[in-house]
Amino acid sequence: MAESRDAAALARLVTDLQVQGLVEPGVPGNQGRRGGAGPSDHRALTLDGTTVMVPVYSSAAQRSPFRLEAGGAGLELQREAPLAPATPLVVGVEAPPEPRFYGLHTADGTPYRSIALLHSRDVLATTLLQTCIRFRDRSQSCQFCAIEQSLEDGRTLVRKTPAQVAEVAEAAVRLDGVRQLVMTTGTPNSDDRGARLLAETAAAVKARVTLPIQAQCEPPEDPIWFQRMKDAGVDSLGMHLEVVEPEVRRRILPGKAELSLERYFEAFEQAVAVFGRGEVSTYLLAGLGDSAAAIVACSERLIAAGVYPFVVPFVPISGTPLEHHPAPSAAFMVEVYTAVAEQLAASDLRAAAMSAGCAKCGACSALSLFEQAATTSDAPSAPSATPPTGCGPSSS
Repeated sequence: MAESRDAAALARLVTDLQVQGLVEPGVPGNQGRRGGAGPSDHRALTLDGTTVMVPVYSSAAQRSPFRLEAGGAGLELQREAPLAPATPLVVGVEAPPEPRFYGLHTADGTPYRSIALLHSRDVLATTLLQTCIRFRDRSQSCQFCAIEQSLEDGRTLVRKTPAQVAEVAEAAVRLDGVRQLVMTTGTPNSDDRGARLLAETAAAVKARVTLPIQAQCEPPEDPIWFQRMKDAGVDSLGMHLEVVEPEVRRRILPGKAELSLERYFEAFEQAVAVFGRGEVSTYLLAGLGDSAAAIVACSERLIAAGVYPFVVPFVPISGTPLEHHPAPSAAFMVEVYTAVAEQLAASDLRAAAMSAGCAKCGACSALSLFEQAATTSDAPSAPSATPPTGCGPSSS
C-alpha cells in the first residue's frame, strides 16, 4: 500500500532528524526556543504536511548530516553523504511563521511571548511556575532539566498569573488559530504539586476562550486535585515518568525518583478514573539508559492502565549536566516506536483522540507516525519484552 509505505518512510525520516538534529543557517520563520522547561533547543518544521520539532540549537545538531537551505522553489532538506555532495531529499518542507501574538504586550508592558510560546504549528504552551524545589540542587534535580535557564536569561516570568495566561490564550486563538493549550509547572513546595495553580489558570482561560487544555504536574498528595483540575476546565492530564528502570531513575532524576513507580501507577489509576482512558499521558525519554525492553514493557503496562506512553528521543539541552550525553540511535528509536505503536494499534488509545496535550500534538516524537503506519500496514512484529524490575505489574 503506497499510503502506508509513505507513512513509514516519513516516520523514519522524522526519527533520523530528531535524533541527529539539523543545521539550518538563518532560515526565517518561528525560531523555536532555547533552554527552559520541557523539550527545548528545537524549532518547528512542516514535512509533507506534518509539523515536527527538530533539534537545531544543540551542539549535536551542528554536526548533523541534515541541512536546511533556502532554494529557488522554497526550503530544501539536504543530507550530506560521506565524501559526496549533499543530496536533496524529496520532501516538501515549510517553516511555520512567527505567530502574530508574539508582537503584543500586556497593559504593564510584559511581552506575550514571555507568558506563553507557540509549539509546533497550533499549540500554545506555558510553564506557570518557572522554578522547581529541586532545580538549584543538582544532586536532586532532574539532570536533563533547564527550567530556570529562560528565567535567568530574562525571557520569561517566574510566575504567570491566570489572568495573563488567559489574555495570551485568547489572542493566540484569535490571531494564530491555536487549537490547544499545554500548561506545565515546576514543582512547588506544596502537597498539591502545582495542581492548584493549574486549576486556577484553566478556569481563567476557559472563562475567556474555548480551548482544550492539558495540565502537567507530579502526582499530588491528595487525589481530590484530579477532580478539582477537571472541574476547573482541564481536559487532559500529563504526569511524566521520563525514565523507568530503578537505577536509571536514581541517576537521572534523583529527587523525583523518591516517588516510586508504584506511586505513579496509583496516581495514573486515580487520574484515569477522573479524566478517562486516553486522556492521561506520560513522557518516556528514550536514550537515557533504559533498555528498549524496559520502555516497551512499561508502555504495555501504561496502555493497559489507560495511559498514553508518549515516547520521545532524549535531546541534550545546553547548560545541563547531560548537555554532552548522546542522543539515542535511530535504530533504537525505530525498535521502540514500532513495538509501542503496535501496542497502541491493538488498544483503544490513539494520540489523535486526546483532547489536548503533547501526545496529541505529537511534534516532539515520531510515535504518532509509527502509530499511523501500524494501523495501515503489516508492520514487522517487535520482539516481546520481559517486564524489568520495577516496571512490570506489582508482585505484592
